[in-house]
Order: sequence, then structure tokens, then C-alpha cells
Amino acid sequence: MAKSDVKVLGFSPSPFVMRARIALKIKSVEYEFLEENLGSKSELLLKSNPVHKKIPVLIHNDKPVCESLIIVEYVDEAWSSSGPSILPSDPYDRAVARFWAAYVDEKWFSALRDIGSANGAEAKKAAIEQLIEVLVLLEDAFVKCSKGKAFFGGNQIGFLDIAFGSYLGWLRVTEKMNEVKLLDEVKTPGLFKWAERFCADAAVKDVMPETDKLAELKASAPPSS
Repeated sequence: MAKSDVKVLGFSPSPFVMRARIALKIKSVEYEFLEENLGSKSELLLKSNPVHKKIPVLIHNDKPVCESLIIVEYVDEAWSSSGPSILPSDPYDRAVARFWAAYVDEKWFSALRDIGSANGAEAKKAAIEQLIEVLVLLEDAFVKCSKGKAFFGGNQIGFLDIAFGSYLGWLRVTEKMNEVKLLDEVKTPGLFKWAERFCADAAVKDVMPETDKLAELKASAPPSS
């Protein structure tokens, strides 16, 4: 399939855009990446996502697909014969992965942003403690979902790995800007090692933004999708 048949509209630092790009890499799909200026969105973006007017948007054969996790599922199904499956084949495991992916967006994303918006030392301390509580729950989910293997998805990156792992760059920025360690070898040993493996994976390393470059954006929470 030619690159022109598949396009991704996005902004490189966005964790949501990263999800689409990782999924396409896992499936060995070539695509054209169109960098968006979020201060002046393109006509193609506004036309392709007229409801939310947000990135990412995947355009496949001139048909737009919106929302990052929906895009990941679409990529997995549209190129089902190419590369490993992203979602678990077992219906229960698939439901569990979707549950935790939703939890990551609803709780993890919110808790991460709360650290950046907290006013005062006490509020920031409380926000950090809340995020660590969420991480402890995700540590338990990792143990159960991975079943002793390298990733949430087993031996290779899967749906939940992409959903959570896309935030790791911004987690590191939050650690750097607030001088705090969030992924801890003692409290979250499984996630600590998982994060290293995820960032080093061939499907991830070329699209994971550098911490210092993210920090230059002077933000302690990811941009909206």
C-alpha cells in the first residue's frame, strides 16, 4: 500500500498521536505524517474531524478515523494479516485491556495533569500521592495481564501497552519538572522495567519524544487529543 493511501494528521509530542504511529509501525504500514499546527489547524483536519476538531486523525483511502484508541483498533482490524495482533484474541482478555485503557485515559491522564495544575506545595504533594495510587493499581494490572511476560500484551506490545506507554514521555517530564520519582523500582517494579522495554522497542523508539524537548514546551501535562 502506498504512503499516499494512509495519512496521519498529528502533532509529534502528543501521546495520542503516538498511539496511532506505534500501531501502524507494529503492522508495518507505511504512511504519510502531516504535522499539524494546533494554533492554526489545517482545513484537512477540520474537514476530517468536524465534530471534535482534534488530532490524531488517520486517513485511509480518503476515509477519516478519529480518536486515538479507536484508530489503534481500526489499524489492528484493517491490517489483520500484517504483523502481530494488537488486541488480545481472547474476548475476556480483550475486554480487560479495554477496561484498563479507559482507566488510563480517565484516571491516569487526569492525575498527571493535576500535578501540573496544583497550586502550592501541599496541593502538589496530594496530587503526586494520588498519581502514585493510580500507578500501584496499574502495577497490579500489569502483573495480571502480562502473566509473567514482558508486556501487558504478553511477549509483544499490545493494546494496553500502547494506551499507557504513550504517556511515558510526559511522565518523565513531570518527574523532571517536579523533581519526583513516579515510576519506582520498589513500589512499581514491574512497571519500572516494562517502561524501559517499551521505550526501547523498535515500534516506539523513533516516535517517543525526548524528555528535554518535551520539557521545552513548558508543560507538565500532555496536550489534549
